Amino acid sequence: MYNIGDKIKILSMDGQPQYEGREGIIQRISKDPWGDTALYGTWGGLAIYPHIDRITVIEKGETK
Repeated sequence: MYNIGDKIKILSMDGQPQYEGREGIIQRISKDPWGDTALYGTWGGLAIYPHIDRITVIEKGETK
């Protein structure tokens, strides 16, 4: 499970090899029109789809 504020590292991103190794903070979590979870954050302009892309949480964000 991912949360807003988590710091993540992208291990691989489907069709986007230039994103490999990037790190960032999750700023928004939403569902796309097909019901899949999409993560948006400070790693760049593209959404991460955890069911397709491989990421790891480096540091958990503060929970409220």
